[in-house]
Amino acid sequence: MTRTALTGEEVLAAAARLVREHGPAALTMRRLATELGTAVTSIYWHVGNRESLLDALVERTVREMGEIRPAGRTPHARVVSVARALYAALRERPQLIAMVHERGLTERMFLPAQQALVHELHAAGLRGRPAAEAVRAVQFQVVGFVLVERARERSPAQHPSEGELWDSPTAEHDPALARALAAPADPERLFTVALEALVASLLPA
Repeated sequence: MTRTALTGEEVLAAAARLVREHGPAALTMRRLATELGTAVTSIYWHVGNRESLLDALVERTVREMGEIRPAGRTPHARVVSVARALYAALRERPQLIAMVHERGLTERMFLPAQQALVHELHAAGLRGRPAAEAVRAVQFQVVGFVLVERARERSPAQHPSEGELWDSPTAEHDPALARALAAPADPERLFTVALEALVASLLPA
């Protein structure tokens, strides 16, 4: 049964879901209409052609990436909260972020998070070049972690594996270290450890 009531935001939300789950190539007007239980003509009426739909999705993603709000009682906690929110947002929508990047809107997408960091760094007493370097250091830390995670996810199985390489002699006779390095990495924990250390080194004592 064909739907009669449909909004443009519902169309964009369904399109974003398709891209996130299956990639941009899976986003066809026919498939989107099927997902929404409506006619293809209804999709065109709400968002125009496929290229217009992709442009609208990119704008929607940029807008969503701007919805980062600091949390915490100290500048340190609030800077960390911005970085963690950015990290989560990038990890949740890699296909959509790639579309933003392809359209040359990456810097615009990052601007709200950068502005939030500037505000918190000013509150911590950091200004000028040191504040600018802190903003970029935090941003590069976040983006770098996301890229490394994506690369590890896509890499082929390794032979020998980390578990096979690390033993007590390899780890300079530190068995606990060897066991830890042989175990699978915990990206979120590593991100938190590195981020906390970075922010502590950047903020005034």
